[in-house]
Amino acid sequence: MIDAHLPVLQVAVPLILAPACVLFRNGRAAWLVALLGSAWTLVCAGLLLAHVVQSGPWDYAIGGWPPPWGIALRIDTVNSFVLLLVATIATVVIAYAPRSVAAEIDAPQHTLFYSAYLLCLAGLSGIAATGDAFNLFVFLEISSLSSYAMIAMGQDRRALTASFQYLVMGTIGATFILIGVGLLYMMTGTLNMADLAARIPAVGETTTVRAAFAFLTVGISLKIALLPLHLWLPNAYAYAPSIVTAFLAATATKVAVYVLLRFFFTVFGASFSFTSMNLDIVLLPFSLVAIVAASLVAIFQSNVKRMLAYSSVAQIGYMTLGISLFNLTGLTATIVHLFNHALMKGALFLALGCVVYRLSSANIAQFAGLGRRMPWTMAAFVAGGLSLIGVPLTAGFISKWLLILAALENGWWPVAVLIVAASLLAVIYIWRVVEPAYFKPMPAQAVRSEAPLSLLLPTWALVAANVYFGLDTSLTADIAGLAASDLMGAPR
Repeated sequence: MIDAHLPVLQVAVPLILAPACVLFRNGRAAWLVALLGSAWTLVCAGLLLAHVVQSGPWDYAIGGWPPPWGIALRIDTVNSFVLLLVATIATVVIAYAPRSVAAEIDAPQHTLFYSAYLLCLAGLSGIAATGDAFNLFVFLEISSLSSYAMIAMGQDRRALTASFQYLVMGTIGATFILIGVGLLYMMTGTLNMADLAARIPAVGETTTVRAAFAFLTVGISLKIALLPLHLWLPNAYAYAPSIVTAFLAATATKVAVYVLLRFFFTVFGASFSFTSMNLDIVLLPFSLVAIVAASLVAIFQSNVKRMLAYSSVAQIGYMTLGISLFNLTGLTATIVHLFNHALMKGALFLALGCVVYRLSSANIAQFAGLGRRMPWTMAAFVAGGLSLIGVPLTAGFISKWLLILAALENGWWPVAVLIVAASLLAVIYIWRVVEPAYFKPMPAQAVRSEAPLSLLLPTWALVAANVYFGLDTSLTADIAGLAASDLMGAPR
């Protein structure tokens, strides 16, 4: 009986458990509820992906009302892969949470944090699972509002400013998305994505549909923090509690990239997006500038959280670059990097959370001798950094290799060269952390004080995943290839 309702339970369980965290009025009990909710989504996502790979897409009509009158969930290869990513990160991060939350969030807010966390998880899962354009906006707002609340829980007063800035920019992005959806509804009379895809070709050349495409492109680009619409991201990552930064960096922008893929390839269709609207010509320069400019800015940051935040802007450029190449390999690279970047940034931010737990600072000046004071933590950071650079035998290498192949397929060898050059920029900013940690002496009063095991184990779980998926690509590249084929309408 439960098996028949897995698509809706993927979203409903964390949504129902969220208010329970507040009702318990106990931080430990709230954490257990959040852990159970996250573990459930992981199991559910794994079952959904297995079903889709074996049997094809799963259409679920909520309340038994068929679309377009009822709200539908549609699980296919693309979004089941994203659901698995979100659930995996959520489960690892919540296992890491108790000590980190106790150190960085005031005790009276612990239950509120876990409630907001589950709401965000439900919202992100709903964005991926829904087959309805308006409900995608609703779930987007659920995840965004809970994100603003979690960011504001940071002890640094600048967290409030960062949260407010994110709220303003996020609201602008959401408004653009809602306008775009409204314009599509005006022209087609439906909000169901499958119906939209069927009806848009008849009205695709109208100014209204083209305006809807433009509004959605800008709104979603703001949500994914594509340069120059990225200004909300560095402060949000830098001043949020470490656990919040790790969770959002590994999930929120990745789900937004999925939304971009869903509208470009499923709702509007690849032909309209790239032939009629010339999306590749618009997206390519922004992607290349993001890769280079954000990497250069990252080099000059003194706060490691801000450094990794600008690195995320550059990595988002890699994802949109794969889309702009408009070939099967490039789209596969985007989907693979969406998964791999979540693993590497999750590992890096969790390792950084271990440092903040001991030093109460993420400033590079405090990293002197940290390789000897916190050897396991810094080893995890280095391993995550190697994956971010794209060193062979790590997940990051697979992503960049596929991107280079996609660029060469189009004959764009300068783009391939730029991908390699940007990886060298990543070497520089990762080295800025490694150099003081391993090659500068410890302060005279410092003693060896490794992070607790409860923080190290989840961190190293993601490090191990970075290595594993650099060696075995059967889950990442193979599933991403199937997903890319479905999006492009190519035979498997």
